[in-house]
Amino acid sequence: MNLFESATAETGEKNQPLAYRMRPRSLEEYIGQEHIIGKGRLLRRAIQADQLSSVIFYGPPGTGKTTLARVIANTTKRHFSTLNAVLSGVKELRYEIEEAKSRLDHYNQRTILFVDEVHRWNKSQQDALLPWVENGTIILIGATTENPYFEVNAALVSRSRIFQLKSLTDKDLHNIVEQTINDKERGYGAYRVSFEQGAKEHLVEVANGDARSLLNALQLAVETSVEVFPPPLGTAIFISKEAAEESIQQKAVLYDKEGDYHFDVISAFIKSVRGSDPDASLYWLAKMVSAGEDPKFIFRRMLISACEDVGLADPQAIVVVEADAQAFERIGFPEGRFHLTHAALYLATAPKSNSTLGFFDALKGVEQEARAEVPNHLRDGNRDAKGFGHGEGYLYPHAYQDHWVAQQYLPSSLQGKVFYQPGKLGYEKQIHDQVLERREEQLESSAPDAFVENLTYSPGDKERQQWLSRTTSERGAMLQKIRNELFSSLHFKRSDRVLVVNAGHGLLLWEAYRRTPEGFVVAQVNRDEQFEHINHYAKGLDAVEQPMVVKKPIAEVLASLEPGLKFEKIMGRNLLSHLVDDKGLLGMLSERISEEGILSIAETIPSQGSRLSQLVPPSSPIKQKLAEAEARIYGKQGSSLANWSTEDLAPAFQEFGWFSDIQEYDLFENRFITQNDISRWIGSSYSKAWDELGTKVSLAECLAELNALLAQKSFRWKHHTAIIRSARTLGVLGFQKDDATALQKGVQAWKETEAKSHFFK
Repeated sequence: MNLFESATAETGEKNQPLAYRMRPRSLEEYIGQEHIIGKGRLLRRAIQADQLSSVIFYGPPGTGKTTLARVIANTTKRHFSTLNAVLSGVKELRYEIEEAKSRLDHYNQRTILFVDEVHRWNKSQQDALLPWVENGTIILIGATTENPYFEVNAALVSRSRIFQLKSLTDKDLHNIVEQTINDKERGYGAYRVSFEQGAKEHLVEVANGDARSLLNALQLAVETSVEVFPPPLGTAIFISKEAAEESIQQKAVLYDKEGDYHFDVISAFIKSVRGSDPDASLYWLAKMVSAGEDPKFIFRRMLISACEDVGLADPQAIVVVEADAQAFERIGFPEGRFHLTHAALYLATAPKSNSTLGFFDALKGVEQEARAEVPNHLRDGNRDAKGFGHGEGYLYPHAYQDHWVAQQYLPSSLQGKVFYQPGKLGYEKQIHDQVLERREEQLESSAPDAFVENLTYSPGDKERQQWLSRTTSERGAMLQKIRNELFSSLHFKRSDRVLVVNAGHGLLLWEAYRRTPEGFVVAQVNRDEQFEHINHYAKGLDAVEQPMVVKKPIAEVLASLEPGLKFEKIMGRNLLSHLVDDKGLLGMLSERISEEGILSIAETIPSQGSRLSQLVPPSSPIKQKLAEAEARIYGKQGSSLANWSTEDLAPAFQEFGWFSDIQEYDLFENRFITQNDISRWIGSSYSKAWDELGTKVSLAECLAELNALLAQKSFRWKHHTAIIRSARTLGVLGFQKDDATALQKGVQAWKETEAKSHFFK
């Protein structure tokens, strides 16, 4: 490079558009897409470890797909090559593949190939990538604005991990503006840029989540707000609201009549109609009309919805939509928008029934009973009634009262099969009972064995029933119930970060892992064998995808995690076994949960479960003494393991700013009690309680009595369990404003009874 080329390159860099200059160079500079590139996320870990596999970035323009590829290029030790599918074809691809093979053979260096707009390549061009992605010669990074599941070869998609980038939030765009006006090297940090009230907000709002559009508008606003650009260093540049409005005047409507978003918007429109939401229906209709969607296409989908979603609940729906469609043909735009609106509002506010889907059940019946014959009395008798007797026995409905008579119409093999389920709204409500009554009568009239007696009978097998009772109340089933309850009320995103506390052998861990394939799961365990057990099952996973398992006390685990790493879900069992001593843990967890995060835990409450005295018959001389000891053990003077109840949970969470929803369950298992169990209970908790109460008890006689009554026997043992869902705001838990008022009143009531609760002393 000569002197003139060097000067030209330096000048060219400065003359590049602001959006190009401000592209992030590292993960720390990257703003937005927290769900895939935030701390702890799978993609971030893969980039930092330089263990990236083939990926496809999918999202609308201006969301950072190409930028993210450049960040990877700046951090990887592998060779990074770039192709644009609009400007290149198989020839250029073959060249890159040959170069990649050469680097791998001679220098053992793998190649990352970034293909921008990868959906623009045709099938044969995309196929040319397959063998080299398959054998690892190249690692593909594809970027596309179209849904890869439709626009990219299925074989290529199956070999890649898909990451969807979303439009940037207003907060992200504000951060980009601040980053730009403070960057002295690439942005406007060499000047003193300020905004009139509302100017920056206008740029952000109209950019509509597109960082490129925002930066282009910001560049125009800055450079037109001074007489000559660039001005002297340190110059104050004031951007008025008028300048901001002139720089970016209208939101771009993200809509491609042949693209993926086209189908997403019409899907949202039909689902809003089906959900009887007229406001959302009008919004999506306006979005389509504004973007130039073909009205015939919209009317066609509404004609389908009139029968699929409204159906017989309002038989006039198809008539109204068809009339509006014909009127639009005669009138056209702009007045025809009234007819589009009229049809959409009619469908959105009409009663709903999907009973017409019964056709597809009937179609399945046809496939399953392909050889079912037409009943003889329904056959055409015009040609062969005399020879074969076809049509004989047919009852002519018009000859009967109400023009109906019960007779068989389905093939015999399908008799009694139900395809049509009448709804209970609108017109269909009027015919609902009649259809069911006539169906019952038809079944009765055509079934000669309708009241046939049972031909076989088996007496109850006592041992078999006992075995079934035992197996259905095993501890495994009880734990499964707890897991199901913990997960049933949680909605997971594939990219969520999850912390599983007291993970044991993986009861909650693996279910959380299955639900967050692009996320991050951290499991805290307490024993070596739990640590080894989980890692044994994790060995078959790629290193970057394995859950992080740590054998330390939870406080040490939280302290050792990467600063700033927060979790969308924190789960666990029996975190607060010693509630009074353990409640400080809630404060530590609150520092590691995201704003929209949920803490979901199950706590077994010993004070409300089974007690030893309950197993002893009333006639036993030690029953009363056991009960006295238990009143002490489970009372406020007892140990922190047993001296609390469900009522103490909510105030403990409230103390750290958590709103909580608590559900209580009684779970049972058949517990086999041994002599060692009895000796352990009596020799520790019970003897200590008797000493504190001053009650004289012969431990030898007590043990002898209990061994005779309980040892080596099974008893139905109750575990009282609380499922607690907690969050910083009530909205995350699904509560409304009225619920918030009620909950606050409840908290106040707890505080007013301070003398009764040790949490508020």
